[in-house]
Amino acid sequence: MSISPVKSVCVFCGASVGNDPAFVETARDLGARLAANDMKLIFGAGHVGMMGTVADAVLAGGGQAIGVIPGFLRERDQAHQGLTELHVVDSMHTRKRMMFDLSDAFIVLPGGLGTLEEVFEMITWRQLGRHEKPIVLINTNNYWAPFQDLVDRVVDCDFAHGEVEKYFRIAANPEAAMRILSGEY
Repeated sequence: MSISPVKSVCVFCGASVGNDPAFVETARDLGARLAANDMKLIFGAGHVGMMGTVADAVLAGGGQAIGVIPGFLRERDQAHQGLTELHVVDSMHTRKRMMFDLSDAFIVLPGGLGTLEEVFEMITWRQLGRHEKPIVLINTNNYWAPFQDLVDRVVDCDFAHGEVEKYFRIAANPEAAMRILSGEY
């Protein structure tokens, strides 16, 4: 049973598994930990790649997996069929907004351009004062090191001001990410 105030976690991640088996293992580990901590998974509803892996692990652990997918992706048979709830929406923008509304926190696994877009938007919304939800990137095999370098460069060049580094955290693994969500920095 979770002692964290976080009851639902939006996971942003790839619709493919990448080229490193550690990515899939991290997704499975995260899914199992979400279920064990009674945290609902909120995600893009895909049955493939990292998305499908996290959802399968949550469901195998007896947890709840809530997917949000735009109709055009559902029509391509990309929706996971065994979810606790499936929300079909009209656009990618509506999808992201619903995932935001349903979540208490965000965890980001390795992924592609869509994952980058999602995490940057959530960080930007936080910077603009639209939310204070935790954002944690899991740094499997140093995947997010270039992301951190880019954010540091943006700050160094005075394109971002304030305490940008406080808007998100980078965790070594799912265990560390769960500690961050529980407040054990």
